Amino acid sequence: MVENTNGGGKQPPRKSFLYYYGLVMLIVMLLNIFLFPSMMDRTQQVRFDQFSDQLKEDNVDEVYVTTNNEIVYTLKNDNKNTAWNVTYKTGEIPGVNLYDLLDGKDVKYSAEINTQASPLLNFLLTWILPLILFVGIGQLMGRSLMKRMGGGPGNAMTFGKSNAKIYAESETGITFADVAGEEEAKDALKEIVDFLHKPEKYSEIGAVLPKGALLVGPPGTGKTMLAKAVAGEAHVPFFSISGSEFVEMFVGMGAAKVRDLFKQANEKAPCIVFIDEIDTIGKKRDNAGYGGNDEREQTLNQLLTEMDGFDGKKGVVILAATNRPESLDPALLRPGRFDRRIPVELPDLKGREAILKVHGKKVKVDESVDYNEIARATNGASGAELANIVNEAALRAVRMGRKTVSQQDLEESVETVIAGYQKKDAGVSGDEKKIVSYHEIGHALVAAMQSHSAPVHKITIIPRTSGALGYTMQVEEDQRFLMSREEAFNKIVTFTGGRAAEELVFHSITTGASNDIEQATKIARAMVTRYGMSEQFGMVALETVTNQYLGGDASLACSEHTAMRIDEEVIDTVRRAHDRAVQILKENEEKLHELAAYLLEKETITGEEFMEILKADSAGKQQESQQN
Repeated sequence: MVENTNGGGKQPPRKSFLYYYGLVMLIVMLLNIFLFPSMMDRTQQVRFDQFSDQLKEDNVDEVYVTTNNEIVYTLKNDNKNTAWNVTYKTGEIPGVNLYDLLDGKDVKYSAEINTQASPLLNFLLTWILPLILFVGIGQLMGRSLMKRMGGGPGNAMTFGKSNAKIYAESETGITFADVAGEEEAKDALKEIVDFLHKPEKYSEIGAVLPKGALLVGPPGTGKTMLAKAVAGEAHVPFFSISGSEFVEMFVGMGAAKVRDLFKQANEKAPCIVFIDEIDTIGKKRDNAGYGGNDEREQTLNQLLTEMDGFDGKKGVVILAATNRPESLDPALLRPGRFDRRIPVELPDLKGREAILKVHGKKVKVDESVDYNEIARATNGASGAELANIVNEAALRAVRMGRKTVSQQDLEESVETVIAGYQKKDAGVSGDEKKIVSYHEIGHALVAAMQSHSAPVHKITIIPRTSGALGYTMQVEEDQRFLMSREEAFNKIVTFTGGRAAEELVFHSITTGASNDIEQATKIARAMVTRYGMSEQFGMVALETVTNQYLGGDASLACSEHTAMRIDEEVIDTVRRAHDRAVQILKENEEKLHELAAYLLEKETITGEEFMEILKADSAGKQQESQQN
């Protein structure tokens, strides 16, 4: 904030540019008159008799006669111990012949030739050259300062420039064909593309192009790619800028950048302006700006003004992306500014499969690869994470010396993204491996014995770089959007199965269940506070969720007494789930030992192997009963 310290009066008038240059010239003049001559002059004035005595003693080294009949001389061995060349000066005595005095002496002597120096050259060297040096140094220092303060490539005229990246019609190189898994978002944006192609079709009926569209969704879902695809499909210039680029250290610079951006957009209309991470400048306004002089607030006000000011018929479309829509100012979201709010959510099963196929075209993939299986194993993954999985699979294929990506590469890359790389030498003892084996079989066995649990896909006790000593992977057969209370409770039971197996077999507990405890508690608390699955509280929201696209931080919205009752309910839910897990394992203790021993031997088993061993005994018992 810039404060007025003049007591409410008028600001003093700015001094002209010539004033400062005149001041520099005055300083140079004073230096030339007083300082420089005194620094350069090391001549001592002496009497003529002293000069004569030095000649007689043969101490004079060189004599020089000036045009003013002044005798300047130096002495032998006089300048050896001094940093400066010391000279002596005396006047010529009338009637005394200097040549007679110097004759026969070991003295070098000469006289100045009376020539008139160029006044112009003298003026240039004395006055103009120092001035140019002063101005040049000042310019260099000014440019360096402006670069550090965000003034652009180096002159004052770059203050207030938008610095937006401008892509020509064909430079984005991205179309809707490159974007998969977001069909609803593409359908909403195709109308904008059609308007830019055929504006007369819409103007005929009186429809106006939406001024802005806000892309909302978690990180990595393809918001920026969708914006570039719109520009690529419409074949119009594409302005791309981040919200953080509007934030400057000087008040008013952000607003100036907004004005310049829209000025360029109007000149190149029709075009698309894309502002990434708009929440940086579009946050809700409050009183934190001390009188409205806050830089972010001024930038936002200018953005609102520019969006109201430009003509929608010109074909300037504003696209913006954010993963924090709840923090945006309501004035920014009203119709007439950002008319459309387009959600770009995490892809579903079909979308994940389509994304994997799009990225699979960029690498050499084996024909036997089943993308559907990989899509089912990556529930909750974003488009960016799926692209990373395909790339990790390609890298693994290269490490293994193969020319194509196999199904095994993709499955291993999924595990790498989820749990990290395999540890080649983790140093896990035999006793700890046995505990981990029972722990993971406990999870799998409890999950298999419950009707509302996802099937077991893989069990491993190979340590990972994430810190996990083993894990059990469950994969849903179909896409699930809803979860019943029984399913949520069964999930908690499955999470407690590992600790229950440790208690049942070893009569002790370890720290290996820390992540299980965290996940189980999280689900139990959500059942009580958010999902209304508690008989004690019913359909009451006791928790508010903020930043749903950035982890979904939750905070309680209740009294301390209610919070205490919530804790009791959560503890009771987890305890009942743990008792249920112990009961299931006791009923199948024989299979627990058999499966744990098999896993300890193999270290990694598939879901099919697990189910074969689990069903073997039951099938044999059925045959015996039929024979009897």
